[in-house]
Amino acid sequence: MQISERQKNILDTIIREYVESAKPVSSQCLGEKYDFGIGPASIRIEMQKLTDDGFLTQPHTSAGRVPTDKGYRFFVDAIAKKENGMVSLDFDLDRLENDFDEIFRSMQDLSRSIANVSESLVLGYLPGEDVMWKEGWEDVLRQPEFNQKDMVENFLDYLHYLESNIGRMKPGDEFELFIGRENPYPKAIEFSTISLALDPAPKQEMILSIIGPKRMAYDRNIALVNRVMKMFDEL
Repeated sequence: MQISERQKNILDTIIREYVESAKPVSSQCLGEKYDFGIGPASIRIEMQKLTDDGFLTQPHTSAGRVPTDKGYRFFVDAIAKKENGMVSLDFDLDRLENDFDEIFRSMQDLSRSIANVSESLVLGYLPGEDVMWKEGWEDVLRQPEFNQKDMVENFLDYLHYLESNIGRMKPGDEFELFIGRENPYPKAIEFSTISLALDPAPKQEMILSIIGPKRMAYDRNIALVNRVMKMFDEL
């Protein structure tokens, strides 16, 4: 579906505002903070068009708009076409070259660093040893979505599903990203998952999944996984 450049800019801005605030974004907010070259009434018209086309939804009659799965996917696909910014990661891969016996501990440390940057939960799995770990509980549970009990329960159910199926969910050469209903589990419609496969040592494979609310910072997290993959390529 084709949307205008102005609509793309408005959609991009709404998503970034919503990721930052976790609150529905109103036309008044956009008009006060940003210059789209049009007045508040025209902003409302453009937002309604984006809503009618399925990129935004209105949680309540008097509320602002929030992105739909379709809106997030449009945003993510646009990011993927651009050169992602760099993110810093508190981890040194050199130690893997020096002591492969510490792979498990090193991968735990890497997962913890990714969790800190992404503010999400990271599920790690070493198929060769059938070892699994999770890092980032405090980071992800601080997100306002988890003030709702059913969200916590659905998240735990989804994690249980991933733990049982992660060995069969190996990504390809690039990372895989599932948004809301794209996830392979019906109780995961409010979450997003980024998975990637790495080779920390010869004949050794690791699968990492970054899991959090749909309202995650996709541009930062995509840059993060690209950074991690690049680090392993250089290793």
